[in-house]
Amino acid sequence: MSQTAIPFLFMRGGTSRGPYLNRADLPDDLETLAEVLIAMVGSGHPLNIDGIGGGNAVTTKVAMLTRSQNDWADIDYFFAQVSVEGRSVDFKPTCGNILSGVGPAAIEMGLVAPQGPQTTVNIRAVNTGARVVSQVQTSAGGVDYDGNASIDGVPGTAAPVALQFMDTIGGATGAFLPTGNLIDTFDDVDVTCMDVAMPMVIAKASAFGLTGYESADALNENTNFFAKMEAVRIKAGNAMGIEDVASSVTPKFGLLAPSRDGGTIATRYFMPWKTHPTMAVTGAQCLASCVLTPGTVADGMAARSNDRPATITLEHASGQIDVQVNYDLTADGIDLQSAGLVRTARLLARGEVMIPTKVWAR
Repeated sequence: MSQTAIPFLFMRGGTSRGPYLNRADLPDDLETLAEVLIAMVGSGHPLNIDGIGGGNAVTTKVAMLTRSQNDWADIDYFFAQVSVEGRSVDFKPTCGNILSGVGPAAIEMGLVAPQGPQTTVNIRAVNTGARVVSQVQTSAGGVDYDGNASIDGVPGTAAPVALQFMDTIGGATGAFLPTGNLIDTFDDVDVTCMDVAMPMVIAKASAFGLTGYESADALNENTNFFAKMEAVRIKAGNAMGIEDVASSVTPKFGLLAPSRDGGTIATRYFMPWKTHPTMAVTGAQCLASCVLTPGTVADGMAARSNDRPATITLEHASGQIDVQVNYDLTADGIDLQSAGLVRTARLLARGEVMIPTKVWAR
């Protein structure tokens, strides 16, 4: 037999897409696992022509699920970001959009039983230690995907998946402000380095001579901007204590500008070597926290709400996303209790994905 078959679900989670796998069906050691995922996605080609990736960082993501041994969680969610062209896998970050599909996938895999019209799935994000409560619409037959919820960046409507994120501060660096400062300066660019759900380097768009309203395509074509941004990201990431920044997708980068479409603030998010076509769920939490924290680069660009929870509406390259943040102000910034978002998910296909036996023969 020349190929190894691995059972999988192919799902859209939020504005991302990829295979959802049972961790028990995969190799234990990360080096072999990385080679399996590279072969599965087809990493190393701009179109991922020899795999099931989609030629974009939002379509080369992988979710791996396990019944959790944690007293609180039902499911352990292990995430991998597979490179489109670089034949590499980053196990450091997590992905909130892909997490949108974890609850439905766990039910589809038989790891969680449907509980009625709505099933609660408690998820532990293995990569960062965050806890997430996912509310999935279900019936006796399983997951209900039809509904009236819509999210910018995805056509049509679907059943809502409500997510409540907890324990998201310092998941990668151990600190809300990894450098200890509200503002740092690298290459004459003022940035806020923050670790909430995802470690990020956040700057004003104007610091790069941008409006902050550019399309994703226009930004991707701006090679001078990406070169300057990457230099700042690497220096900031090193100051945050993150290892191998140049070859890692963390920290991510975000730009801010005053809102122009009725939201709280305009944003652009980078993955980091391409512009995100919409907005990462994890990045949205970090950007919302930056907006709510006095003294950051967001100062003066958005009115801060005194509501608890506060709804922060981020304008992104394809529309808007709302983040409900439950928090308290502290001397060091904010004490984030939880962040809530609504996403959607859909099962696209199920079956077996084939990889060459020379990569892994089980």
